[in-house]
Amino acid sequence: MERERKLLQQSVAIVATIPVATGLYGVLFGQALTGDAVSISAESHFRFMSGLLLGIGLGFWSTLPGIETHTGRFRLLTLLIVIGGLGRLIGLGLTGLPSLFMVGGLAVELVVAPILCLWQTRVANLYADEHGVAEP
Repeated sequence: MERERKLLQQSVAIVATIPVATGLYGVLFGQALTGDAVSISAESHFRFMSGLLLGIGLGFWSTLPGIETHTGRFRLLTLLIVIGGLGRLIGLGLTGLPSLFMVGGLAVELVVAPILCLWQTRVANLYADEHGVAEP
């Protein structure tokens, strides 16, 4: 159980680097990554959404110590990521194929995050069985 817990912690730490890094970059530099000129309001919205992304990544990092006891938080964060991914998927259908980076983001949002959530649930259940406790 301990080995699987450590592997889960390492995997989540690595994957959560994506929203932390991209969110922080977006907050600091805005739309500069795309090179597109946008209105001040669109820039403000982009930075706000980047801040949310940063917060989600930090939220995942906050589950790392005692990851086996943070199922509720982990599920909520995963739900937020999946909802964002569904929004991206709808956009793909409405406006076409985005850049390769955005398609990669879609894969993380709709495949990787749910798999990590299922894995976290497995580790939490193993912990509960081993310690005779249920998650609060």
